Amino acid sequence: MELTDSQKYDVFEARDDSFSGRFYMAVKTTGIFCRPGCPARTPKRENCEFYPDAEAAVNAGYRACKRCHPLGLPRETSTLIRDLINLVETDPERRWSEQDLQRRGIDPSTARRHFKARFGMTFSAYVRQRRLALAHENLNQGESVIQAQLAAGFESASGFRAAYAKTFGAPPNKAGLAPLRAEWLDTPLGPMIVICSEEAVYLTEFTVRKNLTGQFEKLLKVYDRPILPGRTTVTDKVETQIRAYFEGNLQSFDLPLHPTGTDFQRKVWDALCDIPFGQTRSYGELAVAIGNEKAFRAVASSNAKNGLAIIIPCHRVINTGGQLGGYAGGLDKKQWLLDHEANYAD
Repeated sequence: MELTDSQKYDVFEARDDSFSGRFYMAVKTTGIFCRPGCPARTPKRENCEFYPDAEAAVNAGYRACKRCHPLGLPRETSTLIRDLINLVETDPERRWSEQDLQRRGIDPSTARRHFKARFGMTFSAYVRQRRLALAHENLNQGESVIQAQLAAGFESASGFRAAYAKTFGAPPNKAGLAPLRAEWLDTPLGPMIVICSEEAVYLTEFTVRKNLTGQFEKLLKVYDRPILPGRTTVTDKVETQIRAYFEGNLQSFDLPLHPTGTDFQRKVWDALCDIPFGQTRSYGELAVAIGNEKAFRAVASSNAKNGLAIIIPCHRVINTGGQLGGYAGGLDKKQWLLDHEANYAD
């Protein structure tokens, strides 16, 4: 049931964090927005307005509260998700039920809501995708279709084939495509999704990015490879370097990149990597850098289509007048990244 604004205000007044991620409250007098459960003093009702997601609040000009960190998941949520993923990995072939979670003191509805907020899928859907990924690996290692089907927990052969084909775009007897692996990393600016193969990084994006689903669809179309939960050795390298960047210990990345774009876009992205840590360039200056000073609009468009956030530093490009310009991850994140780099620049 949709809550009224008065009911949403009551949720904030009660500091009820069970609604975290379902709506946000913005405060007109301070210019900040918060998640349900925020420990700060609740402002007067007439100074509050509500938004369905953090992106809408940011687009309305509000900045994130420093006490409840509405752009990231609460610490307890991340802990719960980590515990659930570890639980699945202890027995990935198992069909984890709500009763299994309850026996471990986990509320199934809480698990469902937190997984939906983090991954865009429920815990049950994640478990199902993990079993299908295991089946794919088993088939590639020479197991029969029936062995892979049973190991994945599918009693019905037709159900297994339909689920497998929907995920991998081919029936199980035509297995062979190595999937790309998607992992979610926690950062000071909220969760990021990282998609890697065993050889390269294909995507790093904040989960609040506009059109993230379109980014996925583009990868699927261009590479004809499924995207499944999991990580690779490259994911480990990305996580290590992203953490070092946010800690102020890394100014340039050394990772095998596989950006997805046109030749022109790749040229722009190469030029972005030449902008020194702690500095900025205008869209016009970037156009000059690639040898086409009249292409600043195309440069801006290419900037927006960069799928390797932070690693290819499109946040370092601003308007000629000094204004931030655009940023798909949110202008608050762009400002934070520029301030962070200015603080740690040599």
